[in-house]
Amino acid sequence: MSGQVDAGDTLLSVEAALQRILTAVAVLDGEEVDTTTALGRVLAEDIVAPFDVPPFPNSAMDGYAVRAADTAGASPEHPIELRVIADVAAGATQAVIVGPGSASRIMTGAPLPPGADAVVPVEATDESWKQAERPLPERVHIFRPAAPQAHIRPAGEDIRQGETVLRTGARLRPQEIGVLAALGQPRVRVVRRPHIAILATGDELVEINAPLGPGQIHDANSYTLAALVEAAGGLPLRLGIARDFLEDVRQKLHAGLAQGADLFLSSAGVSVGAYDVVKAVLEAEGELGFWRVNMRPGKPLAFARIGGVPFLGLPGNPVSAAVAFEVFARPAILKMGGRRELTRPRVEVMLDEPVRSDGRESYLRAVVTRREGRYHAVLTGPQSSGVLTSLVRANALLVIPAGVREVPAGATLWAQMIDWPEGIF
Repeated sequence: MSGQVDAGDTLLSVEAALQRILTAVAVLDGEEVDTTTALGRVLAEDIVAPFDVPPFPNSAMDGYAVRAADTAGASPEHPIELRVIADVAAGATQAVIVGPGSASRIMTGAPLPPGADAVVPVEATDESWKQAERPLPERVHIFRPAAPQAHIRPAGEDIRQGETVLRTGARLRPQEIGVLAALGQPRVRVVRRPHIAILATGDELVEINAPLGPGQIHDANSYTLAALVEAAGGLPLRLGIARDFLEDVRQKLHAGLAQGADLFLSSAGVSVGAYDVVKAVLEAEGELGFWRVNMRPGKPLAFARIGGVPFLGLPGNPVSAAVAFEVFARPAILKMGGRRELTRPRVEVMLDEPVRSDGRESYLRAVVTRREGRYHAVLTGPQSSGVLTSLVRANALLVIPAGVREVPAGATLWAQMIDWPEGIF
């Protein structure tokens, strides 16, 4: 990518734009972190089991470790009496051998003593197992026979030594964290979280703790984008507000490079206005790829490089910036962080009202519900790009294909889910 491409009136399709962005970003390198902080991260190495899990045969029940042959023919009418020789608790290390005619009381998870090849649940004995304190009896009566290996978890039942348990690219959920703990792995190598530099531009913007003057508004975009970046697994680096001057934009972009940004996100400054200076800086110092996409909201979209770092310039209107992030930036950040599933889930919905578009591929804020086995969608109200609360009320983006201008009530479209409310799905 060099110079300026796809300028003028050329419009890229959403899919073509997304593929260019994804082609231009790569999975980041790995880093070692504490397993306790690895939730949601992506493995950068295979995990091979150094030992069996469990490492020894153990009881799956509270009961008695026995020789199965000694319990043959046991019934409530003709119980088998065995001599109790020990009490084996979880974590026990004492040497106990279960010989003919004997039994050892055993707790769930306790190692199976030598000589035993089955466990009889306490419910199948005459011990009063409901008592809080259970003195060790001298003898126990068995009311039903035990098959060999009954209620025993063999060594390696879960994981075998040398087995590749988790593979590179796996996202670490709570269950994967549990497996790492079971394998005694306090640290793990994962894909590094992307550092995303966020730049807000505009003379009208002030920080959220500043009083508003005439013609001023609080900077909402950089806070929205920072939260979206964090939700996607990135580390946001807020560069502050750049005024509509080339040098101010240039300085802040260089500050992002100095902080080790893996991707730049900016809001505003990439359209065709007289004060859209971000685009001018990119053309002067970087490589501008394209800046017009056949999309609503969010047609002005710059993709570039500066200092070798990818740059994604989002529109200035708050809804346009957030939607463009969902469609383009979020998949790029997920890829950089090692994720394989890059897009939100989509469901087919029936429209409860007619919807209109201008012919561009449109992403309308909507509420999706489920009724009588079908998904239904209604818009959240006015679809102006400045109405940020329309996203607050939405759980989905209703996708109207390019070239379609009107869709009647009762027709079906795809909805890209941005939230999955409990009780609906």
